[in-house]
Amino acid sequence: MAQNGFLKAALVGLTIALTTGPVAGQAETLRVVSGAPTSALHIPMNRAVVVESDTPFAELSIANPNIADISSLSDRSIYVLGKEPGRTTLTLIGADGRLITNVEVQVTPDLAEFKERLQQVLPGEHIEVRSANDGIVLSGTVSSIARMDRALELAQRYAPERVSNLMSVGGTQQVMLKVRFAEMQRSVSKSLSSSIAVQGSTLGGDLGLSGGTNSASTAAGQGSTLTGSIGGASADANGAFLFGFNAGAVEVGILLEALESKGVVRTLAEPNLTALSGQEASFLAGGEYPIPVAQDNNTVTIEYKPFGVELNFIPRVIDGDVINLELSAAVSSIDPSNGFTQGGFTVDAFRRRETSTTVEMRDGESFAIAGLLSDDFTDLSGQVPWLGDVPVLGALFRSAEYSRQQTELVIIVTPHLVTPTRGEALALPTDRVRPPSERDLFLFGRVTSTPTTGGAGEVARQDFSGSYGYVMD
Repeated sequence: MAQNGFLKAALVGLTIALTTGPVAGQAETLRVVSGAPTSALHIPMNRAVVVESDTPFAELSIANPNIADISSLSDRSIYVLGKEPGRTTLTLIGADGRLITNVEVQVTPDLAEFKERLQQVLPGEHIEVRSANDGIVLSGTVSSIARMDRALELAQRYAPERVSNLMSVGGTQQVMLKVRFAEMQRSVSKSLSSSIAVQGSTLGGDLGLSGGTNSASTAAGQGSTLTGSIGGASADANGAFLFGFNAGAVEVGILLEALESKGVVRTLAEPNLTALSGQEASFLAGGEYPIPVAQDNNTVTIEYKPFGVELNFIPRVIDGDVINLELSAAVSSIDPSNGFTQGGFTVDAFRRRETSTTVEMRDGESFAIAGLLSDDFTDLSGQVPWLGDVPVLGALFRSAEYSRQQTELVIIVTPHLVTPTRGEALALPTDRVRPPSERDLFLFGRVTSTPTTGGAGEVARQDFSGSYGYVMD
């Protein structure tokens, strides 16, 4: 008998514990004593709560059945089920038709289940979850923006369009982007042309004949050919060879012109720029070129087009040291050779190499985001009809031009996670020099003077190899 009594007491205690547990767990029991509820009724969504009244009631009503559903268990007990987040009112009316009480019912998202799922999806993140009105409030510190987005997406499942984000992202969220533009241009051109002139008196009359394959210098160079001068050679000719001979009353002059040129151009730029994660940063090292633009009423306005080294990027720290980069880079320069003149205005053209892309990499890793290899080849041959086909002597009536241009361009980007440092630890190029004294200028011819004492002297003795402005992790 004692054992049976103990079991009955245990079952009663378990029943009471199940019906009076906290909101985050099972359903709770709310008592209505002397016509007034002990507190507001908080119900997790899809959970049930039992309301007990000391006074028997005859009629029940709920203001918004879409928020909570009710059913009577007895004349003193009510079963309330939370359906959707929100607030409503439960009304109890006695047998005499008089109002017993109004119970405020608040249905909230099931935070207990949400917390469990949050710990499963994002273990180790310190995220605090609270309910506010009919929504969810998230606070705390997360390790990355990607994890924050995952937490918000999961919260939207439990409270659509009712999630307040008070979380902050910890760790380093500033990105320094190092971009290297490297370009090599090689060009070579060769040309060979000839011209011939004949004059004299024979057959009882004057004889005059001139011709050639170099149209640039033929008109001006034939007379000087016969007089023994090479002044008529073209301005681009790096070498000119003149020879002539007399055949009785006939004088013959031959002018050979040769041109060979080679050139190499190297372009290198390394801009560095720092921005906060998710914010856009821009950089321009160059200038702006004025361009006239025709408007109505025969007026002209000026617009400025930037040129030089341009860089625009948006960094996003995804997770840990993983960085997403939305990047736009360009190198441009003025090209007068392709400009035009109109209406009294001369406008130069632009040479521009640009790229726009989105890449993802880790801190300190590099990516070659653009590469260009162009090889232009031109071969041109001209001759005097029929005469150029004569063996051996036909070379005097032919010209040939050869041109080849090669361009190589590579753009490499390297992101770094950085944190600011104290200003005293930074060195500027101007800290290494100071204006010279009259003694240094006039006696020793020094245009700058290096400080030797104090803070400036310490900076002047420093080596400028390394990173400045920010400290890399």
